[in-house]
Amino acid sequence: MTRRGRLPGGAAALLVLLAPACTGCSSPEPEPVVSTAAADPVPTSAAGLEELLVDQVPSGLPRVPDDELDPPAGEKTVDDVARYGTDAERQQEVLTDYGYTRGWERFWRTGDALTSVFLDQFADAGGAGSYAEDLARNDAEYYGGELDRVPEGLPSGCVEMVREEPSVERGLTGPAVFAWCTSGPFTVSVAAVAATEADARAEVAAVVAAQLDRLPST
Repeated sequence: MTRRGRLPGGAAALLVLLAPACTGCSSPEPEPVVSTAAADPVPTSAAGLEELLVDQVPSGLPRVPDDELDPPAGEKTVDDVARYGTDAERQQEVLTDYGYTRGWERFWRTGDALTSVFLDQFADAGGAGSYAEDLARNDAEYYGGELDRVPEGLPSGCVEMVREEPSVERGLTGPAVFAWCTSGPFTVSVAAVAATEADARAEVAAVVAAQLDRLPST
């Protein structure tokens, strides 16, 4: 299934894929990332999850209003995410297997520069880890990139992928960097398209650090 980064006017910019590579197979659980946040309760509502999401990015890009995207960004339920795929019923089964409980999407953009953050919550760390692993593997297949499981500048347990060249057919108008991290029952998926690879790397690293720091200790 797909989680497609949308821009005002309906132009696709980023694509985050979600689906196991095979039915019934299990993915290795990434090493959990240790958050520096104080011990806080895990959210039990969408409003609680939203409070944990970063509200600005280091590049200073302006935020894209949720309702200017189609479908809108913001709060995501299992049903919402399942409808990104061509077989919503099957995708809902997949998400239920992951233990998906709730999510939130947020985008920032100016011109060709774009940053996206997806924060998703699961019933347990195992589901979050499997989701992140499958997400990264499918994105690598879609974009033709290589996954770096020990990326420089990112916390242990994060996976990174760099697409150095623009790919108009994939909606990437410049160099792009993607990162997938886990922290307990949460997955953090960050992507950035920027003028240079260095700029995209710096944006992703800073956003990942800020987002992980806002999550409850696990």
